[in-house]
Amino acid sequence: MMEQEEIYSKVLRAGRRTYFFDVRATKAGDYYLTITESKKFTNDDGSFLYKKHKIYLYKEDFESFKEIMDEMIHFIITEKGDEVISERHQKDFKKENHYGNESNSDDGQENAEKNDSTSSFTDIDFDDI
Repeated sequence: MMEQEEIYSKVLRAGRRTYFFDVRATKAGDYYLTITESKKFTNDDGSFLYKKHKIYLYKEDFESFKEIMDEMIHFIITEKGDEVISERHQKDFKKENHYGNESNSDDGQENAEKNDSTSSFTDIDFDDI
């Protein structure tokens, strides 16, 4: 399906994700909404890759979509509040890295790199057996 010309657009940038809200016209001249999530990834060579996911939302589904979206948002806020709870957003969030050590989320990558550089595949700790 070939994309039609954009009539009206808005962009929401959210960290590595960008959301595009685009009103487009059908061949018959009616309008519909596309919502595109674009997520930026970095390849090993330093180049960037964008993965995109798109939703097409037509007028006949607007009311049901909005009702369910409102219900889901209300449920999440009621159950968990509107404060963001994730290691990415909490400076003091502790997680266990793949070496079994607890680390701060900010230096977890650095610690993993240190551990990787100081040990090798052939290093064996017989206390673990």
